[in-house]
Amino acid sequence: MSIEAGKIRNVAVVGHRGTGKTSLVEALLFQASKTNRLGSIEAGTTVSDWEEDEQRRQMSLSAALVNLEWEGRKINLIDTPGDSGFQADTVASLRVVEGALLVVSGVMGVEVNTARVWNRADELELSRVVFVNMLDRERADFYRVLDAVQERLSDRCIAIQLPFGAVHELTGVVDLLHNCAYMDPQGGREGDPVAIPDELVPAVEEYRTKLLDAVVETDEALMERYLGGEEIPAADIAAALKNAVTRDEIYPVGCGVATKNLGTHALLDLVVEGVPSPAKKGSPIDTDAKIAAFVFKTVADQFAGRISIFRVYAGEVRSDTTLVNHRDHSKERLGSLVSLDGKEHNKADSFGSGDLGAVAKLKDVQTGDVLVDAEHNLDPPALGFPEPVMSFAVSPKTKGDEDKVAQALRRLAEEDPTLHLRRDQQTGEELLAGMSQVHVEVAVERARRRFGVEMELHQPRVPYVETIKGQARAQGRYKKQTGGRGQFGDCVITIEPLDDHVGYEFVDKIVGGVIPQGFRPAVDKGIQESLQHGELAGAPVQGVRVTLIDGSYHNVDSSEMAFKIAGSMAFRSAYEKAEPTLLEPIMELEVTVPDETVGAINGDLNSRRGRLHGMEPKGGMTLIKAEVPMAEVLTYNQALVSLTGGRGDYHMQFLRYEEVPAHIAQKLIESAKKDKEAVPA
Repeated sequence: MSIEAGKIRNVAVVGHRGTGKTSLVEALLFQASKTNRLGSIEAGTTVSDWEEDEQRRQMSLSAALVNLEWEGRKINLIDTPGDSGFQADTVASLRVVEGALLVVSGVMGVEVNTARVWNRADELELSRVVFVNMLDRERADFYRVLDAVQERLSDRCIAIQLPFGAVHELTGVVDLLHNCAYMDPQGGREGDPVAIPDELVPAVEEYRTKLLDAVVETDEALMERYLGGEEIPAADIAAALKNAVTRDEIYPVGCGVATKNLGTHALLDLVVEGVPSPAKKGSPIDTDAKIAAFVFKTVADQFAGRISIFRVYAGEVRSDTTLVNHRDHSKERLGSLVSLDGKEHNKADSFGSGDLGAVAKLKDVQTGDVLVDAEHNLDPPALGFPEPVMSFAVSPKTKGDEDKVAQALRRLAEEDPTLHLRRDQQTGEELLAGMSQVHVEVAVERARRRFGVEMELHQPRVPYVETIKGQARAQGRYKKQTGGRGQFGDCVITIEPLDDHVGYEFVDKIVGGVIPQGFRPAVDKGIQESLQHGELAGAPVQGVRVTLIDGSYHNVDSSEMAFKIAGSMAFRSAYEKAEPTLLEPIMELEVTVPDETVGAINGDLNSRRGRLHGMEPKGGMTLIKAEVPMAEVLTYNQALVSLTGGRGDYHMQFLRYEEVPAHIAQKLIESAKKDKEAVPA
């Protein structure tokens, strides 16, 4: 029997890496008696970080779905990765929930990814609850972090809980809404609420008044009663708060210590009372389908095959039913449905509207597909995955394993759409692109562990190109006589640069029949083959217009092959005289860094031949825009981590080609010459 939508809460647990999201999910499961012990990151015993590489690196690398029951409600929690290199799952998870639980470090406050996920939740109009974690750490300060949250995220972030004590003296949490306190359970389950300690009464009254003021401002009827001096019951305040959170008018801020299970009772109450149910928020898919399920994540499991995790937007999804894939109209028979709890798969008969579930071994279903009962008009929710920013050349350790490598990486790309595998036509390399170096390294580790494929990563080669700056004329004359029929081809061409150094044009200006019509395309073909490897550094040539103006032929000895060779000879001769030059790709780079590191970052970009195009302050962080040659930012990730202590972030995309400075071009040309000489003839 599926659960009705009004009794479901779907919440993505999001935030910067290292803020304790996984520990908080673990504590919530424990407090709700879903688990019988409090697992830890250090011991590798948490429910949601169950992958071997997650336990070894002690960080979440993919989203994990768990669920619990609290106050008669089913709460689906999605524990998302906080590292920006693994943001695909975070982006997808935010698309299928009504609420985001934003976890913030009580020491570090608002960080790069904190602001990013907040803005994403804002775009999706999600209800948000903030939890200030790690308040038992050195330099932790709830009130300083609350100020930062209000200043940098929203002034509508209102404290709903307060800590009493601080750092090692932290002894409990006050619930301002219900006017009670919870004592530090030291890793056990939080007990029943107790009276607020006398010494905290002044602070509690101050912050409770701020909370009440914020809540009643969102409800006119409540405002009249409040201003009339009436004592408002907690139930009425809770109802008004829930409506305000649903409408994005208030973002409650709670606090605690996940590793000690402090603050979880009040937080679970807040999730039930504050985050709207699917029934209250409504469906983001506009369709008349009787059944609609949106696949937001795919897991490539070596045993169960492909597992599709979905959100039901209409009707009820049952085992052993057949649905239609809206993307390609193919039919998919659903086998056994499962409810996920980390790596545990529990059999389920059905999932109702608003619920999250999973099914294994669908034929052709991808992340982003919608399964419906029949053909319907609908627009699937846009996931909006970011483009990868870093590429590595990838090769198998064992010769002949190229197909195995490609297949394993394609399976992993189904699971993570921000992993792209492509062949660079110019360099011939297989390139694996991802969001960061760690992201790509994890993909290689997973390919080895799950699919038994060993591969190596190398820095990719920069795709330089060659072009010309001048004009030239040359003749290509090919004549070969070896007894019997000979070979003869003769052509005269001019070459000149095209605008923006892009493309290739062949213009036929032969007058009369000096070269017969049938041989002229062969000249073009010979030239195009020569364009593949320029004479400077062996890079492809582009941005050239070639005009065929004259030539001659022999009635017997001329052939297509002869004219192809003549065309190639003419082009090489003209190319040398037309001021050939080397071009390099220029990238458009956007870097977000803490304000205090801006000077160091700008200095580093200058040393990489970067051109700065402006800076935008964003509440403690600065967005720097620059143009930088690709050759200078192939390993930018390591430098950024080093200069910002891991708090910086960047995105880049190809902009245009530009001439390589002469001193650098000379080195590249000499290197290419040595490589060519080293290759045996």
